Amino acid sequence: MFGIAARRKNQNFRFIGIVKVCLLVASLSGCQHPVRALVGGNMNLGGKMGVDGDIRMTGQVATVSRSDNTATPIQSVVVDGNQNSSSGRIAVVDVDGLIVNRNFSGLNTMGENPVALFREKMRRIECDGSISAVVLRINTPGGGVTATDILANDIARLKKCRDIPVVACLMTTGCGGGYYLATHADQIVAHPTSVVGGIGVILNSYNMEDTLGQYNVVSIPVKAGDKIDLGSPERAMGEDERDILQVMADQFHERFIAQVKRTRRLREPPTEDLIETDQLALQGEDSDPTELDPANSPIFDGRVWTGNQAVEIGLVDSTGYLDDAIDIAGQMAGLSSDAPVVLLRRSNDRALSEFDVTPIMPTASLLPMNVPGMDRSMMPTFLYLWQPEPKFVTAGG
Repeated sequence: MFGIAARRKNQNFRFIGIVKVCLLVASLSGCQHPVRALVGGNMNLGGKMGVDGDIRMTGQVATVSRSDNTATPIQSVVVDGNQNSSSGRIAVVDVDGLIVNRNFSGLNTMGENPVALFREKMRRIECDGSISAVVLRINTPGGGVTATDILANDIARLKKCRDIPVVACLMTTGCGGGYYLATHADQIVAHPTSVVGGIGVILNSYNMEDTLGQYNVVSIPVKAGDKIDLGSPERAMGEDERDILQVMADQFHERFIAQVKRTRRLREPPTEDLIETDQLALQGEDSDPTELDPANSPIFDGRVWTGNQAVEIGLVDSTGYLDDAIDIAGQMAGLSSDAPVVLLRRSNDRALSEFDVTPIMPTASLLPMNVPGMDRSMMPTFLYLWQPEPKFVTAGG
């Protein structure tokens, strides 16, 4: 008897659980669009069961999960212009968020690797003869030196393969690696209020030896090679070790500077006072870009500029908006004014306009705070990154 009663009790709890799930689905769907939950399979319910009140569920809920866990291929989706136009199309490719060569995951994200996704889009454009121009919609403070360089190489490969115009449009932020990518375009357009520049390199390193000691955590490394733990947060960094990393940072910085000087016609702001006022008294238009001294030039010290300032000193070609960048790309490709504008996205991507980007961002920690250095294994190393926010210190979540 006790066994039968226990089974009936468990069945009652199971039924009540199913009812609660149905009610939850109905409440999340809104009162004006009630749903009907369809439960498949065999259900054996015994004993007395009672439900108080009225339950009315209409509609249908269907959930489909991909068993092979594979992403859908990139497709071209027309978001503007004349869809039936016979002229070529303009592809808008976004570079959004932190540029890091690793997968991101978390709630409300696509869980994509930004580098892999960008390459897939570039390959799609290479194989799609209907795409006659590309607009890079850049909105990023930068990212890893190597990840940025990979994206830049993909842009150079596309231009060599297809010989189509590429226009960069800097949105809210086009700094560090974002600006590095822009210099590989044929023209750069920035919003008047964009933040541009950040031509510098940073490596975040910490000394947590005393902090670990407070918890009686002592590092006991067994190593072969005196510098194998160079930059470890478990101990203080020696001056000779810092010199080693500084040489590396300087080389990456020189690579960035060389790219900017090779592709841009820069004009040096003459004084610090004029830089701060946004009323720049500049040298003549015929100034030789090679005369800029990277050691003393404020252009190369990592600072940022407004879009208007960036035009004055030659970092960008003009100020405007995304629509202006699309028009410029179309004109450079000889397309009609109503040429179709396409996004390259997956079938489960909700982006339906040039400004709508499915988020790709690091997962936020479940802990109330992040301890700098503890997640160092997830960090990029050297960064082309404008770093005003604490979360960029860890640069990975």
